[in-house]
Amino acid sequence: MFKIGEIEIGSQAPLVVISGPCVIESEAHALKTAAELKKMFATAGVQLIYKSSYDKANRSSIDSYRGPGIKEGLRILKKVKEELDLPVFTDIHHPEEAAPAAEVCDVLQIPAFLCRQTDLLLAAGNTGAVINIKKGQFMSPWDMEHVVKKILSTGNKKILLTDRGTSFGYNNLVSDMRTIPILQKFGFPVCFDASHSVQLPGGMGHQSGGQREFIPTLAKSALAAGADLLYIESHDNPSQAKSDQHSVMPFETLQTLLKEARPLYELIKRGAH
Repeated sequence: MFKIGEIEIGSQAPLVVISGPCVIESEAHALKTAAELKKMFATAGVQLIYKSSYDKANRSSIDSYRGPGIKEGLRILKKVKEELDLPVFTDIHHPEEAAPAAEVCDVLQIPAFLCRQTDLLLAAGNTGAVINIKKGQFMSPWDMEHVVKKILSTGNKKILLTDRGTSFGYNNLVSDMRTIPILQKFGFPVCFDASHSVQLPGGMGHQSGGQREFIPTLAKSALAAGADLLYIESHDNPSQAKSDQHSVMPFETLQTLLKEARPLYELIKRGAH
């Protein structure tokens, strides 16, 4: 167990959900959504880590919105962190981004497509920040052992492992809940990314599709399988979202899910101890 800000992470800690818009759309939008989520999560009694990306470097199309970039994006995330007293979380894509991102963010995420990139992993680990590593859609859960060892080689033991589904033919993902206990054998908290797991990668040609109606089903299945925390990207108006609009969760649906998720999580964790 370790802490992200004042939030405890681990099998005996209260439920934690990583949530926020996929990408930073503007300073005003980031502050607005963070404030709304903070209030929602406080009411539900669930711990919140605010997530949003300053650059989505792995979009389907050259025309896709990527975000404000690292300098402006980190400025906005710092403002969210300081004004709303929330831990913040973002992706990094290149080794040189690790140090500046770690100065602002409590958690650095290694995207699934980049989880085998040794230089990126080492740079992230060397910051001393909490590192969330997404299992590649193309990898077995047991192969993540080599990824974990790369971070551990830096002396950093603050690791989260996240499953976001596995490639199943073309433009489809499947979630194998056996992944959760397999990843837990490495000795670190395991997160389930319910929003990206419902994506249909490249399913719309120029962008990914998604089946957001299945987010609650997968999230609750992951908690039943023993997941230590959840990752659910959310948006106050998904139809206008600048990234992943087909798989981000509407705030009102997230609010309902939190009410169901917390007692389920507590029931499962009580039975495990």
